[in-house]
Amino acid sequence: MTGFIFVGLGGAAGAILRYGISLLPYKGSFPLLTFITNLCGAVLIGYIAGMAAGKQMPSGLVLFLKTGVCGGFTTFSTFSLETYNLMEQGHYGQAGGYAVLSVVLCLAGVWCGMALARVTCR
Repeated sequence: MTGFIFVGLGGAAGAILRYGISLLPYKGSFPLLTFITNLCGAVLIGYIAGMAAGKQMPSGLVLFLKTGVCGGFTTFSTFSLETYNLMEQGHYGQAGGYAVLSVVLCLAGVWCGMALARVTCR
């Protein structure tokens, strides 16, 4: 049960951090703030995973930071770590397939969701 509490508190902290970054003043058309969020999340989850692998962090802290904070901050960090882990294990085809399918199918999912919203919100 304590694992759920660690993840929930971390998720709230990550979501608040993400929202805070979105409030920074930026006027360009490139989604720079989202890009920065995803990049920071990827670096953070890599650091946490490395520390956890070396047994340098208690499991509750790993849950709070990796699953909670990083998950609430950006799920792109988890996607990046999972792709990296597949490559590190020598599963290059799976890693490539996972990366390509994730991007293509998730974009298609957004398109389907938008189309469904247009149909149901008339």
